[in-house]
Amino acid sequence: MPDPSPRAEEPLVENYQNETVALRRFADPIVFWDETLRDGEQMPGVHYTPAEKLQIAEMLSDLGVSVIDAGIPVVSAEEAESVRRVAEAGLKAEILASARTVPSDIDAVIKSGARQIAVFVAASNVHLRHKLRMTQAEVMDASVRSVRQAKSAGLFVAFVTEDTTRAPLDFVTELYRRVREEGADRLVIADTVGATTPMTFRWFLEEFRRRVEPADWSVHCHNDFGLAVANTLTALETGVNCPHVCVNGLGERAGNASLEETAMALELLYGVKTGLRTESLYGLSKLVEGLSGVPIQANKAIVGYNSFSHEAGIHTHGVLAHTLTYEPLQPELVGRRRQMILGKHSGKAALVEKLKERRVEVPEHILNVLLQLVKKGGEGQSKEDARLFVEEYRRRFDHPGVQDAEFWQMVRDAGVVGDEEEVEATAHDVQPRGSSPGWPEPNSSLPTESWKGSSPPG
Repeated sequence: MPDPSPRAEEPLVENYQNETVALRRFADPIVFWDETLRDGEQMPGVHYTPAEKLQIAEMLSDLGVSVIDAGIPVVSAEEAESVRRVAEAGLKAEILASARTVPSDIDAVIKSGARQIAVFVAASNVHLRHKLRMTQAEVMDASVRSVRQAKSAGLFVAFVTEDTTRAPLDFVTELYRRVREEGADRLVIADTVGATTPMTFRWFLEEFRRRVEPADWSVHCHNDFGLAVANTLTALETGVNCPHVCVNGLGERAGNASLEETAMALELLYGVKTGLRTESLYGLSKLVEGLSGVPIQANKAIVGYNSFSHEAGIHTHGVLAHTLTYEPLQPELVGRRRQMILGKHSGKAALVEKLKERRVEVPEHILNVLLQLVKKGGEGQSKEDARLFVEEYRRRFDHPGVQDAEFWQMVRDAGVVGDEEEVEATAHDVQPRGSSPGWPEPNSSLPTESWKGSSPPG
């Protein structure tokens, strides 16, 4: 009968990723396109000042990110100033700014000093019929004109369609072929509402490659079903060379593919060198947390507060024996440290390790007494602080941004004449704030010229 115990020469863990190498075709190099300053700022309630955008951009560039989307300069004077500052900062990263297929949008990017532009337009029927109220032919013409305008100004052009993965594939094929003929340098596919599964996304990308034959292509994945990183990795496995990512997974609705999760999966699960200084990921994450005002999810992968913390006795004993038992990566790789948390679930091993901090050794019977005290301490902690924290968190994030009372005061300040009683009553009605899916659609914050009709459809 064979000996069931592992031999010394055997690996401690099996790596079955090696069994699927032949199924993957990673591009070299992989170009990281960061969306923290654009899509990340479109998260409800988030706003960066020009100085804050520059601070984040500098850290992204130092990290090794290749492309930074600095924003949409036509949105406001402050946004234009933000993009200009980032573009003129002399960063190693390429600075990109975004624009609709509107001449004034593209002019704003040209004036901003950004060397790259993302020209975006919707592609799915629901967007064309109900948002843009444009035909496919009109979208095609606007896209071709916009790419031509941007290329004539000497810009590197990335062409993006919103909702690509829910658009008619024949239209998508023809649209991307046409803009490439006009000189579009990079073709971007967007899973705008995150409704594509990895297997289906692989099929779509393979079909797109067969039809369009892109040389430089990119994906923009949202996280509505928690699949943004999985879909981004699927795209990279398929040969896509430019993933869109966002620090802490910020972005519209449920957010975008997380920079830190995508990067570390590539480095450690696939063995793909990203060229990023991964030890700076946690510092960058904390910076964005502070400037965005959005707390990092405690159990978020890589940068979450609990991602390298251990309380349960079985886990702490295992990690102290060998970190590989319950940690798939070393925390120092991303600028972190592991923590042994003392509480209800603690075991003796954690106490012994904690006592070593002051070179204290105790006999077994004292250790048992101490363990019971720690467990009682963990169970006896008041939950009032936690309750108050959750209440404050809900208050801030259930309805961020300009509050209803503030808005109706703005209505009065703007000189709008209406039923005062109705305005006063409405000021007390809290309505949930909505958000547009994925890339920004025309709205009152953007100029309206060149869109079909007298005003942008909602």
